[in-house]
Amino acid sequence: MGEGAGRTGWDTVRGLASLTLAFALLSLVFLVLLVFLRTPFPFNPLVSWQDVLDLLTPLVLIPIYWLLFRRGSRGSSPAADIAFMVFAGVWVLGHGLHLSANSIDNLAEGLARRRELDITGSSVYRLIYLFDERLSHPIWHLGMLGLAALLMLGEARDPAGEATRWWVATAAGLIYGFAFFCIFLEGQTVGLGLPFAAIVAALTLIRGRRTLGERPLAAFFGLACLVAFLLFLGWGLYWKGFPQFTDVGWI
Repeated sequence: MGEGAGRTGWDTVRGLASLTLAFALLSLVFLVLLVFLRTPFPFNPLVSWQDVLDLLTPLVLIPIYWLLFRRGSRGSSPAADIAFMVFAGVWVLGHGLHLSANSIDNLAEGLARRRELDITGSSVYRLIYLFDERLSHPIWHLGMLGLAALLMLGEARDPAGEATRWWVATAAGLIYGFAFFCIFLEGQTVGLGLPFAAIVAALTLIRGRRTLGERPLAAFFGLACLVAFLLFLGWGLYWKGFPQFTDVGWI
């Protein structure tokens, strides 16, 4: 009996608990920390290490979303599978737009700083900015929110029966909550991220507290959204608005 209990606990840690922690850490690395790797790529100095490594972002994160989707509930319907593919497609579309436009934007700004070529006042640069900031971020981040909502709804409908490992859920929630805040703040999509975080945190605290012990995804996303909401609140009060990190000289 003791051996079986130990094996069950280990299987649980290897399941949703480990997946949420891996998801949080990899999201932090690929969606936040890559910005600090804007050094020229030695094999082609027109692009940076950030651009090259960012090619891996959907290849790493979308499979983890899928694993969370499949492990988070006992089963899925064709409609849920289609919804996953749609939101994943939106996620990848937004990321692809951002990757290419952001890379060109960084090159254009670098050339302007070095006084080699300044197109920052041209219609070409305005088009780059349109794709980088006005289109890619909202599309990408809608995909993120859609996938998160789908994971939580699937678990709420038919939980997988795995117990929440609170130390893992807490660590993962703190990490992803910080990453969520950074992503939506720097992406100028606070109008999407802040209401989502507030709603999920409120629903978790008001309606979901009694079942969090059997719903690891709800515990993870609920804590992450609470952390993100508090960070948004503090940032907004301090700056009297939501300027990007780059606007206040933090990056």
